[in-house]
Amino acid sequence: MQPLRQAAFLRARYRAILAYAGLIHLLLGLFIISPLLALWAWPEEVGQAPAFLAPGLGLMAGGGLIWLVLRPREPVPISLAEGAVIVLLAWAGAMVAGALPLMPTAGLSFSQAAFEAVSGWTTTGLSVVDVTQASHLVLLHRSTMQLVGGAGLAIMMLAAFGGPVGAGLSSAEGRDRQLVPHVKRSVRLVWSIYLGYIAAGVVAFRLCGMSWFDAINHSICAVSTGGFSTRADSFGYWDSGRVEAVSMVLMILGNLNFLTSYALLKGRWRAVIHNGEVRLMALLLPLAAAGMFLAATAAMFPRWDKALRVAVFETVSALTTTGFNSIPYDHWNPTAILILTWLMLIGGGICSTAGGIKQLRVYVLYRAALWEVRRLILPASVVTRPELWQGEQREVIDDGLLRQVGVFVFLYLAIYLSGVLWLTLYGYSLSDSLFEFASALGTVGLSVGVTSTATPAPALWSMTLAMLVGRLEIIMVMVGLLKLAKDLGFVVRNPGLGGLRRGAPRA
Repeated sequence: MQPLRQAAFLRARYRAILAYAGLIHLLLGLFIISPLLALWAWPEEVGQAPAFLAPGLGLMAGGGLIWLVLRPREPVPISLAEGAVIVLLAWAGAMVAGALPLMPTAGLSFSQAAFEAVSGWTTTGLSVVDVTQASHLVLLHRSTMQLVGGAGLAIMMLAAFGGPVGAGLSSAEGRDRQLVPHVKRSVRLVWSIYLGYIAAGVVAFRLCGMSWFDAINHSICAVSTGGFSTRADSFGYWDSGRVEAVSMVLMILGNLNFLTSYALLKGRWRAVIHNGEVRLMALLLPLAAAGMFLAATAAMFPRWDKALRVAVFETVSALTTTGFNSIPYDHWNPTAILILTWLMLIGGGICSTAGGIKQLRVYVLYRAALWEVRRLILPASVVTRPELWQGEQREVIDDGLLRQVGVFVFLYLAIYLSGVLWLTLYGYSLSDSLFEFASALGTVGLSVGVTSTATPAPALWSMTLAMLVGRLEIIMVMVGLLKLAKDLGFVVRNPGLGGLRRGAPRA
């Protein structure tokens, strides 16, 4: 493509990209100021209102202006690479705007506030906020970020336009499968399922003895697999089997692929029972819980029912990447810590609110390994292919899927080991570094004490980036950064052709 034509093409495309990113920022601004609705219940916290109004209204004004100036006349088809750029821009704005209210209200530095905000938007749950001193507005702000981040702040907003815009962003944010063919209807169904789970959780928690405030926050953070708590001891504060049972149901529902949740609600049991992720989870949960019970909790508690309850709760929390805990990990057996680390690396369901490598990828590798062993045993004349269930149909695991899964797992583990090495450079033990970085990269939120206000800023930023990469999927982050670098390189090489407005055809 000639430079003049390429410049005109890029101007048109980036008008649309910036317009859609601006619209996301406009909508995000509303969520930043939404905790102020609670002032009717806690009017004594009105002094903190400016801390939320300034970034919230600023994001709304800036995003709204960009949308008004650059918005396309008709919906513009968004490619995967362009969707990745929009998602990166949206999350960058979310990180800054989410961090700013926390600096004056929670007494955090920018590095700490950015860490907390990213932990919220990515539904991780690692925290440096002292919840015993935090106001109701701050606690609601943290839960609101997890509410929006769990649903997917880019797709859930822009996919409402339907058509090619929503489809491109769904793929860019790791949600490339729709419940129904129509994108707008699919998004509405996802929001209905998501908010329905949260509402049911609020009622259930309230019936179990939680206050309305605690019930709302914990239901949001359980379904979003986020793990932020209003209590310093998390679920250990209640020490209640009923409360923990409700939370485990919500965590498992949040962990499920939205397609599986839809099939479950529609009564399509065949699709649920045959689903590879469901089968893997049904295998891992009892095995890991038994290992936790034998390795740690049986010796920690005199009553076996309490020991079993803790083992099951911590196992569900780790595998679903939620990050709630019922007891601290100060004196846990190394075997139990290793089991939790494995579970955090595996993670939850794909196209869900959970993080990690994802259960579907692990299941694909498991099926491929079985197939490879079977192929070596069977006669050479026998032709077999590994399969898995997608919905109510069998699908062949082809070479393309195996290659994608293998590349993803390799990159994920490479980033994980690099992050572990980085944490050890700051004096943390290998065991603590393995656990904490698995929690950050898997967007889990469990901690052995590495994450605190005393954590050095470079270590915090490494985990902040890990949370972003873990939430947005490694490949999509790379695609977005490479797209930006390539286009920026063209502008630098051809400075006379730059500019969004000059001679730009309207997208």
